[in-house]
Amino acid sequence: MRVAVIGAGLGGLALAQGLKAAGIDVTVHERDAALASRQQGYRLHLDGRAVQGLRRMLPPKLMELFDATAYSPVPPRFMMLDDQLEPLVTGEIEGPGDVSVDRLVLRQILFAGLADSVEFGKELTGYRSEPGSVTARFADGTESTADVLVAADGINSAVRRQYLPHARIFDTGVYQLYGRIPLDDRTRGLFDDRMFGIFTAIAGPDRTRAGVAPVEFPESPHRAAARAGVEVRPVSNYMTCSFSARHDWFERDFADLRTLPGPDLHALITRGVRDWHPRVREIVAQCDPESVFVLSLRCSVPIDPWPTTNVTLLGDAIHAMSPAAGSGACAALWDADLLASLLSGGGDPLVALRKYESEMIEYGFAKVREGAHNGQHYLGQDPLPES
Repeated sequence: MRVAVIGAGLGGLALAQGLKAAGIDVTVHERDAALASRQQGYRLHLDGRAVQGLRRMLPPKLMELFDATAYSPVPPRFMMLDDQLEPLVTGEIEGPGDVSVDRLVLRQILFAGLADSVEFGKELTGYRSEPGSVTARFADGTESTADVLVAADGINSAVRRQYLPHARIFDTGVYQLYGRIPLDDRTRGLFDDRMFGIFTAIAGPDRTRAGVAPVEFPESPHRAAARAGVEVRPVSNYMTCSFSARHDWFERDFADLRTLPGPDLHALITRGVRDWHPRVREIVAQCDPESVFVLSLRCSVPIDPWPTTNVTLLGDAIHAMSPAAGSGACAALWDADLLASLLSGGGDPLVALRKYESEMIEYGFAKVREGAHNGQHYLGQDPLPES
């Protein structure tokens, strides 16, 4: 069996690892020129189910590296404070094994050993399906034919636009600024014990929200990777720092915000928390201005199941969700684990894909709805359309 994966994000690379371990011929086609060509974020939360999936997909050496660089929050909980740091909501994480990881570190771990299976600079322009095969076309004029095509190309999926043109992406009406604070002897005292859980939200007026979350590496990723013979860029402990608000709070549209450099975006966060607790203001002041970028929070609108073919989708390509679900990266890894397992079982790939889609559609869109509900309640998102 030959499998073509479009997109070298977390889900696409994890799937490639799982398929390669099963002896399946897999090629990943990534439109970017290199693994770190674009800023895609910092900290990620992974639940126990996602971590167990990685244990099934990754070779032992890479799983050891993952364990050496994944932070286990203590206590594993979500907390919401008001803008004067008084507690509003505390929620314990139900499942065991939740960790926080650095996105790029994880992506570099997932890429290890796949250099011969990943092609960069391959922007998909379309595909054509024939009985028993599917051929992907790329902007550089090349083509690639496989038995199965998997769309792992994110919320703007080119595969989804052709394959499921009725599937909609919903703009929630909320923008989020996202940056990073070095976590060292100088800054650590700004964060009390409550702020070292999974995520701490801080609720301000006018439906504004700030948030912090730690990434503390049990071992230096660079040193642990060198021991494993894997290349990982040096990175130090940090706290993520986010600020979200309704689009009208920013008084400019998203296209305009995207043109602003990090220091200008940092100035917006500073303005947003100017009347909050002094410690919050100092936390924001310590955020690296050059690290700040802007996101428009969008999610998928759930759709009915579709007839199974030799084209399928995983992760944000089909069930992009609000970060208020805390499950976007988790769901992509759930997908990769399930799909790798089913395709590795042999037999008719359409049978495996039908079973995969049946399960993935159910849990994926359930998480989309959960994120929409939480986002509406906590972030002021617009309600998710029914269809």
